[in-house]
Amino acid sequence: MMTRQITAANADENLKQLYQTAFPKGEQIPWNDLLRLVGEMTLDFMAYYDGEEFIGFTIVYPHKSFNWFWYFAVRKELRGKGYGQQILSRLIERYKGQTCVLDMESPTQVCENIDQRKRRHNFYLRNEFRDTNVYRTYNGITMTIMMMGEGTFTMQDWDDIT
Repeated sequence: MMTRQITAANADENLKQLYQTAFPKGEQIPWNDLLRLVGEMTLDFMAYYDGEEFIGFTIVYPHKSFNWFWYFAVRKELRGKGYGQQILSRLIERYKGQTCVLDMESPTQVCENIDQRKRRHNFYLRNEFRDTNVYRTYNGITMTIMMMGEGTFTMQDWDDIT
């Protein structure tokens, strides 16, 4: 699997389309705002390829206390083929020995995509993440905060990074 660092200058339509279809609107930063942030902040925005085929992307915000996994998406037609596992394994190796956090749609909230949420939650549990018992709600969507690494993650930690 090959990777490419993404900047506002090289972000293409494939990235934009996956971003806009993989996440509910309420979880998205408007695309042009996201590209502006890529230029203004230290964001690790990576695209993943199998040969020439675009597979997915990740955006990680390296923070002094932990690395915040903002977005992680694999093209819908390629899910369930091991690409997500390969990408997450690369991220875990890249940030080895560091604390990482992510927020994901809660697998306990009643919703239409509950099976998808449970699969995603179990995927992260199998890959060294654990629940923090910290939850946030955006636009009616409850997010659970998960972390990998030493220490704890509190609501104060959340408030410090948002």
